[in-house]
Amino acid sequence: MPLQNIHLRKFLKVGFSNASRRRSELRADIRQEIAREAQADSGGGDFYVPFWADAKAHALGTRDLRQAVRERIAANGGRAALYPRLRDGFLQWWDERRRLTNAPVQAGDVQRASFSVPGLAATVKVENVLSVTDGAGTCRFIYPYFAKEPALNDDSARIALWLLSQALPSVPLSEIRILDVIRGRTFSVGRTPLRGDEEAEFRRIYEVLIEERDRLRREYD
Repeated sequence: MPLQNIHLRKFLKVGFSNASRRRSELRADIRQEIAREAQADSGGGDFYVPFWADAKAHALGTRDLRQAVRERIAANGGRAALYPRLRDGFLQWWDERRRLTNAPVQAGDVQRASFSVPGLAATVKVENVLSVTDGAGTCRFIYPYFAKEPALNDDSARIALWLLSQALPSVPLSEIRILDVIRGRTFSVGRTPLRGDEEAEFRRIYEVLIEERDRLRREYD
C-alpha cells in the first residue's frame, strides 16, 4: 500500500523499525507499486484478516481460536510460522481479561475510518477494530498490531492512540486499546498518557519515510 494511503499498523511497523528493516519494508512497498502499475498481482489479500476474524469470533464465543488456527494452517501452510504466535499472544491477553470480568461479551459497533492529515498528502486508514461490550456495559475498542518486529512501545503507542483519536472522534479515547497481538500487551491512554507532541512526531516520522522512499524509488527507474 502506498505511503500516501497507509494502514495505521503499517505505519507503526515501518516508521518504528530500525534502518535496515525500514529500507526492506520500503523496497517491498515500491515493488508492489511497480507491480500494480504493470497490472500484475504481487500477492493475495491481507495475511492477517482470517486470523483476526477468528480472534473476534473467539471473543464473542462463536469460534474456538485454537481450532480455527489449526484449520487456517491446514488450508495454507504459509501461516504456520506466524499464526500460532498470534494465537498465543491473543489468548494470553484475552484469558487475562476474562479473569478480571466474566461478564458476557457482545459485539459493539463496527469501526472503520481514515484520517487525512492536514497539510500532508497522507491518509491513515483504521480497520479491523474489535469492538466489544460486556454485561456491565463496559465498552472497549481494540485495534490490533500484528507485526513480529518491532514490538510496540510507549512512544509508538502514543502516536497510535493519537491517530486513533483523530480517526474515531466519536469514540472516547479512554475506551480505545491497542493490542500488540503477538506479545499479548495492550496500551491505553490511562497507562500511556499523551504528551501533546504526538502530531508533530507523527509528521516528522512520516516525512522521513516519504523522503527515504522517494530516494529508493529512483533506484528502480
